[in-house]
Amino acid sequence: MSADLSKEIWNELKRYVNPQDRNEAAETLVSVLIDNDVSADEIRDAFKGDGEIKRALTHYLKDHADDEDEDEYLHDDDDADEDY
Repeated sequence: MSADLSKEIWNELKRYVNPQDRNEAAETLVSVLIDNDVSADEIRDAFKGDGEIKRALTHYLKDHADDEDEDEYLHDDDDADEDY
């Protein structure tokens, strides 16, 4: 699914989502898009004026950058064990 089509669907459906639930819905949408190989840049371009999606994307990227740092740290420890 393209980011542009996702934006059209989001714009139509978000009015049916309670305002207090929209951030969680936006986070779910961002996760689904990224899991389906839509890049962060594509999402950013398609959802330029949507604050909920921007926050969700920022949150997703921050969380996954922390995961990558953690994975890198774990792999570095594995390499250190091999030296002994």
